[in-house]
Amino acid sequence: MAAAAKQDLFGLRAIPRTVWMLGFVSFFMDASSELIHALLPIFLVGTLGASTSLVGLIEGVGEATASITKLFSGWISDRLGKRKLLAVLGYGMAAVTKPIFPLAVTPYEVLAARFLDRVGKGIRGAPRDALIADVTPGEIRGAAFGLRQSLDTVGAFIGPLLAIGLMALLASNIRLVFWWAIVPAALCVLLLVLGVEEPAQVPHERARPPIGWKELGRLGGGFWGVVGVGIVFTLARFSEAFLVLRASDVGLRPLLVPTVMVAMNVAYALVSAPAGSLSDRIGRRVVLMAGLLALIAADLVLGFWGSIAGALVGAGIWGLSNGLTQGLLAALVADAAPASLRGTAFGIFNLLTGIALLAASGLAGLLWQAYGADATFFAGAGFAALSLIGLTLAVRRRA
Repeated sequence: MAAAAKQDLFGLRAIPRTVWMLGFVSFFMDASSELIHALLPIFLVGTLGASTSLVGLIEGVGEATASITKLFSGWISDRLGKRKLLAVLGYGMAAVTKPIFPLAVTPYEVLAARFLDRVGKGIRGAPRDALIADVTPGEIRGAAFGLRQSLDTVGAFIGPLLAIGLMALLASNIRLVFWWAIVPAALCVLLLVLGVEEPAQVPHERARPPIGWKELGRLGGGFWGVVGVGIVFTLARFSEAFLVLRASDVGLRPLLVPTVMVAMNVAYALVSAPAGSLSDRIGRRVVLMAGLLALIAADLVLGFWGSIAGALVGAGIWGLSNGLTQGLLAALVADAAPASLRGTAFGIFNLLTGIALLAASGLAGLLWQAYGADATFFAGAGFAALSLIGLTLAVRRRA
């Protein structure tokens, strides 16, 4: 009885089966990706001899590539109405890149692998989110995006746990650990092909090319306000590779370095679904403000508390911030965009925030290399504070 009441509280029973299946697809792919990413920064720096600025560049280029690709995949999904086809292509591409990581002998091969992996992410991201919006009623959309994000994040902390276990079993041989990422990636693609059904498309006006001024105007001021908040927020939320580097910097052994990602993703997974459901009840912006406050706190902890405990606590608060914000930003885009342009709207949003992430990760790497880890996290706290101020002013103006 209590369990049923809890399900009703979070609105999980009403969420369509397609959303659940897409959530588990995300679970398997994130388990695969995070198994690699939990060790990739120390593999780059310790094994391949990369600098922190090069790590920032690799992460930034990867995310920017994903975001540029999302622009066109979202538009194509609006044109064709074939969201699942693009999702299969994107997840499949990510799966076939996994063997490149254990075979890499220079940082530039890792850059190539990240580039191809992120192209796959870009192809799948906007059509997947638009598919969720297509099958979910507006009154539970926050809960649906929160559920998908929560299952995604469960995979994101299972991946580092697998990395820890495999490092122990394989005598800390990172290359051998990376080979195991192929298994959950293959399961992800299989589940997507067999378990996700695309709904019959409702006829609507097809979107013109994504750079058309007419479509940009039709997206409306509310959508562009969400984009503005997302850009400034992204400048504060640079690549999570720097959390891994911080853990290594304060003395955590390579075997245990993935625990910092476990700490982050446990908090992320626990918060995402309740935060999405709560935003359906009290408003998205209130929850988003709480997430920005959490990000400021995380950056300050990571900057001031230079110890293993500080790295773990800071990563946990960072995960809390992600849980309060990432699903909500997607829900805000879905709320603000016209139904016939949802894929395009997600693509534009991801493009602009991805460019911001490229700048943020590059700046974070340069600050780390020139002034140390503290400067990187203090700069992140400053951008988060600016984003919070901007969101507060926007809410007051609207009121």
